[in-house]
Amino acid sequence: MVVDAFNRPIKDLRISVTDRCNFRCTYCMPFDEYPWTPTEECLSFEEIARLARIFVSLGVEKIRLTGGEPLLRAHLEDLIASLAAIPGLDAVCLTTNGSLLADRAAGLKQAGLSRVNVSVDTLDPDKFQRIRRRGDLKKVLDGIWAARDAGIHPIKLNTVVQRGVNDDDIIPLVEFGRANGFSIRFIEYMDVGNANGWRRDKVVPKRELIEIVNAYAPLEEVGRDKGSAPAVDYRFADGIGDIGVIASVTEPFCASCTRARLTADGKLVTCLFSDIGKDVKGLLRGGASDEELTQTIAGTWRLRTDRYSQERLSALNSNLGYEPKDHRKIEMITLGG
Repeated sequence: MVVDAFNRPIKDLRISVTDRCNFRCTYCMPFDEYPWTPTEECLSFEEIARLARIFVSLGVEKIRLTGGEPLLRAHLEDLIASLAAIPGLDAVCLTTNGSLLADRAAGLKQAGLSRVNVSVDTLDPDKFQRIRRRGDLKKVLDGIWAARDAGIHPIKLNTVVQRGVNDDDIIPLVEFGRANGFSIRFIEYMDVGNANGWRRDKVVPKRELIEIVNAYAPLEEVGRDKGSAPAVDYRFADGIGDIGVIASVTEPFCASCTRARLTADGKLVTCLFSDIGKDVKGLLRGGASDEELTQTIAGTWRLRTDRYSQERLSALNSNLGYEPKDHRKIEMITLGG
């Protein structure tokens, strides 16, 4: 097992299969248009599968496919089948906006998809349009039902909570999850990328989120899955459902972070808030052997010292303060969630 400079192992790999998206969510892709990565510069499925086998040999247990919107990548089921066949890999997961899920859910399940996270920030169609700026809430909900009908489990709904935007949707989403057997993952609004206009006063902190939900229905803390998951999980005391909260801003979990990221254009990134990545695609296409790739990936991870969220919280709480514009980062569409 490979560990970094703070003794954190590499257990989870998030692979962005495309930087393209059919939505323009205000907290992720605030601009109308973007310069997309040319298709030929994106990793092929064969290249992704080869790298994934190397990551698994180094300790990775779970792979999550992200984007952009990963279901915009044609024949994604073929990649999932290849990844699911890797010995030692426990799960192949998907994060999607759900807009294309209805027609794909059964095939994804058949290919070997273990679980799915769908981004749902509101159940109000008008508010959905204001936040997402494209797409149709009904299609997203149809995708969720199709995933359930296909037998994909668990289905988790990801909600980025912003004060004054959708903080009044917390309880309706909880009620929806409890009624239909879906776990809700509330995510503190983060300064991902450089363009989303992040402000601290738009963050609804985990403490407040838990107070709101607990007043509706009492909660019992469960903790982090395997001690390193980004969400702190809670179950309802009445036994009906659960929620999780990802609190990167107010309760950083850098000390237990085991996630590596592979961008669509083949860069290894060791933190969601990184400004650079290690070009592994160049090595792949330059004829590097598996041993050379393994040494490069392992060496990059061993040098990892990322603690961005901890450093951000310290800055926020200091007299100096924190300005997102002073910290350049890879955009979320390139990096993947």
